[in-house]
Amino acid sequence: MQSAEPTHRVVVGVDGSPSSYAALRWAARYAQSVGGVVEAVHAWETPSEVGWSGPAIDPDFDLAQARERFAAELHAVFPAERPPGLQERLVEGDPSEVLIRASEGAELLVVGRRGRGGFARAMLGSVSQRCAQHAACPVVVVRQADDPSR
Repeated sequence: MQSAEPTHRVVVGVDGSPSSYAALRWAARYAQSVGGVVEAVHAWETPSEVGWSGPAIDPDFDLAQARERFAAELHAVFPAERPPGLQERLVEGDPSEVLIRASEGAELLVVGRRGRGGFARAMLGSVSQRCAQHAACPVVVVRQADDPSR
């Protein structure tokens, strides 16, 4: 009996950065070549929950903004139409932790080389580095096409 669950699940982190867009395009091409599906994952955090100072935050408002950002990011990468079988997951939490959890049972985890700016990356650690060290499957780190250090 054949399983209804696809055997080639490719998880990709999408954070709005050019390198995450390149990672999403790469993941879509790879999944198509192996007959798999892409699971696009966007992690979002409520600022008050990660220690940022500021006024009281409405979590429902944050979720609505995260949904809008994720939809805009997917549209930026696939303006005409999304690849068949593209799955979208919007998850609250630390991006590296969310992606590491999502990697369980996946064939591949794809992340962009750069997301947040240098200061935040230095303070929080590189998401791609943490994923490469702790993911439950192989990890592909994609650079944006016009990255001068490539």
